[in-house]
Amino acid sequence: MNFYDITLTISNTLITWPTDPTVSIQKTRLISKGNSCNVSELKFGSHCGTHIDAPYHFEEDGIKVDQIPLDYLIGDVIVFEIKNKERIDLEDIKSLKFEYSKRVIFKTINSTYWKLTEFKKDFVYITKEAAEYLVDCNVKVVGIDYLSVEKFGSKCADTHHTLLRNGIVIIEGLDLSNVKAGNYELIALPLRIKDCDGSPARVILREISRQKSSD
Repeated sequence: MNFYDITLTISNTLITWPTDPTVSIQKTRLISKGNSCNVSELKFGSHCGTHIDAPYHFEEDGIKVDQIPLDYLIGDVIVFEIKNKERIDLEDIKSLKFEYSKRVIFKTINSTYWKLTEFKKDFVYITKEAAEYLVDCNVKVVGIDYLSVEKFGSKCADTHHTLLRNGIVIIEGLDLSNVKAGNYELIALPLRIKDCDGSPARVILREISRQKSSD
């Protein structure tokens, strides 16, 4: 049984979205300094690293991160590798077969960008037209391997609105460097933060047979 941890490590050097809070992890108590235990203070945004966007992130009446049903976040998922180096457009996905699962993750060239030390603005994003197609396919979870499904600099956030207003949960900031396209079981658990728009998450894939039925 093969497990793949596709979660970014949260550290003071983690790349963050330019307008989001940076990560700060400070030791407040240390055994080496005479304290009885080690304790850390953590400061970071709700969309830090590998994280989940709840519909409330862009939709005022959308569900919050602590309200996402667990059956969205645990179950069959298909990882598709997209070769387009600029965007994921309708033409890139309309021939894909979604019938095996209602959860999809897109692996792109983005996964190589985690080796960089600075935020990359021209990452591969999902277009509005592709998002609309995913809605039509009744997908309920969409994942991507950079910090947003949206094109950098977008003013309308059409992709986010299209997915989130239809109740689709978004997982961003995945590291798929060591994962091949195929069928997996997804385990994606955000922190249970009351009424929050999103949360960092530990995201795991377990390799499964292609013959396993979807849930």
